[in-house]
Amino acid sequence: MNIFKSRYSVLFAFVLFFIGASFLIRSVLLAGSIGKAEINVVALCKIYGLGLMFDIAVAAFVVAAYAIYLLLLPQRLNRSLFNRIFTYTFFFIVLLLITFSFFAEITFWQEFESRFNFIAVDYLVYTYEVINNINESYPLPILISGMLAFCLLLTGFFYKRRLFANSFNSVTPFKKRLIYTGSILFIAFIAGFFMSNHFAEKSQNHYQNELSKAGIFSFFAAFKNNELPYDEFYKQIDNKLAFELLRSDLMQPGTVFKNQGETIERFIKDSGQPLRPNVIMVTIESFSAEFMGAFGNTQKLTPVLDSVAAAGILFTNMYATGTRTVRGMEALSLAVPPTPGSSIVRRPNNNNLSTVGNIFKQAGYARSFVYGGDGYFDNMNQFFGNNGYDVVDRGRNILVNDQFNSSRTIIPDSQVHFENAWGICDEDLYDAVIRNADSLYKTDKLFYDFVMTTSNHRPYTFPAGKINFASGSGREGAIRYTDYAIGAFLQKAKAKAWFNNTVFIFVADHCASSAGKNEIDITKYHIPCIVYYPAENKPQQIKLLCSQIDLYPTLFKCLHWSYESNMFGKDVLAPGYVPRIMLGTYQKLAYIKSDSLVILSPQQKVETYLYDFKTNTQVYSKLSNNVINEAIAHYQTAYYLFKNNGLKQTYEEGKLQQ
Repeated sequence: MNIFKSRYSVLFAFVLFFIGASFLIRSVLLAGSIGKAEINVVALCKIYGLGLMFDIAVAAFVVAAYAIYLLLLPQRLNRSLFNRIFTYTFFFIVLLLITFSFFAEITFWQEFESRFNFIAVDYLVYTYEVINNINESYPLPILISGMLAFCLLLTGFFYKRRLFANSFNSVTPFKKRLIYTGSILFIAFIAGFFMSNHFAEKSQNHYQNELSKAGIFSFFAAFKNNELPYDEFYKQIDNKLAFELLRSDLMQPGTVFKNQGETIERFIKDSGQPLRPNVIMVTIESFSAEFMGAFGNTQKLTPVLDSVAAAGILFTNMYATGTRTVRGMEALSLAVPPTPGSSIVRRPNNNNLSTVGNIFKQAGYARSFVYGGDGYFDNMNQFFGNNGYDVVDRGRNILVNDQFNSSRTIIPDSQVHFENAWGICDEDLYDAVIRNADSLYKTDKLFYDFVMTTSNHRPYTFPAGKINFASGSGREGAIRYTDYAIGAFLQKAKAKAWFNNTVFIFVADHCASSAGKNEIDITKYHIPCIVYYPAENKPQQIKLLCSQIDLYPTLFKCLHWSYESNMFGKDVLAPGYVPRIMLGTYQKLAYIKSDSLVILSPQQKVETYLYDFKTNTQVYSKLSNNVINEAIAHYQTAYYLFKNNGLKQTYEEGKLQQ
């Protein structure tokens, strides 16, 4: 029996359409990756061969329910009005969803150069920001209309080809139906229980791996693996040895550990005269080091930041721990490595942690988290609010009642001149920072602010007439406006009495993109960090390799503070400092020490390379067990401490110890 003249004609026609459309999407993405994907015959065979396997699996999943329906539908109902309505409706809705997913795949690839991953899963939770961002970035009404028209035309095409008529008029014996449906369910079963995205992750080239995957399959794989317990999926060493290695790495001059065993709580003592400035840390959204002139950029996009870097302390070799804002927040507030799965900012039981803010609290500072969007997004308000920060945000989502143990100030409409889906423009955000600082200064209160910007994010829109770029014109315009807003902020701050006694920190949360030819592309984690203290005005460049988690231990040393620490970060300027960085994706965890690179993956997989920072090349190499154990120790202990409340605040409330 010809399957296209059977009850299954519509089903198999859809399968062929899906596979053909997937082939086309893969080819479009491949064409945009020429030069990055290192294409050769073997790579093409992998991309399209594995891709076909994933596409068949997805097609089986999509039509499985309809296949069961066709199996069980009695022959007397095959020509019924009910079956016609059901079949047309099913076909059109599924076709529309698949068409939308293909469009979403292309836009997601433009942003992340990756198939759907855990970021796409997270975005389903925050529909307000995401839908509005898409609407501001693309002509959504036109696109939706176009998709509806396309699906209607394709349905009409199939109707003209008599595929629907063949389905309704056929007499397909039950045994044949059992074979067809059974085959589809068998493929879906095998794919669901035995197929994994790991099949596509054998190459050292990130683009080849991602092109081999299927977006829908990757989406559900990310959804399924949203939690990754380190102790179940990753290589481990004896816990005692892990903590011994970590404590040895953290031992620097002035360090005294409080207790032995599975803890890193310690006193950091300094004999110098402590400085007590206000501290405003501006965390800049998606800001790669390569955007600045100080790092070789010739587009003159950041004249303000370049001048600030020349007048302050510039970390020239700092690396982010991750590729998302919540990872940057985690690193800059807790100074811990990026454990697998979701950031601690988004996890349960993340309250009362020993944050950087608590060190400022010991010193008598007010602490604020200032964000131009709604801090409900990514659980920001819950995290900062339940860790002692006062929250200042846009707070537009009035349906959400944030419950946390601190105050919250909503930035009102009267103080907003421009905003997009992600939040108010940076100028309005900095005005809120200044108002907050003014109110605290009037009460003789020192303050520490964690400020999170949004303007350097798609759709890249900002107030018109400020710079020589059109709003929404692209990343370069957003970078230039980001820099302009920082200049306006510093000019306004200079007129304030608290300015000279304030340390300004400008640091990125992560880079603008994370994809590269390698699974973990180290260059895509290189970020700028500037510490500017008008009262000191001692220009300096710190060229040593370091991590986001090292920022505050280094700052506290420069301020001659003595304090209690539970941080994994180290003072970069300390004698004997051994450079190392930790960074990761959702699943892969990297550790670099000198030219040794260790990558830890699920299924207890350990890969070792020699890494060249100048050429950004990773070459397979067998490394010593010492380096491998050090890498494991940092991630294993970070996961252990969080899961066992070892990162909770344990020190007594009080003044900074001197």
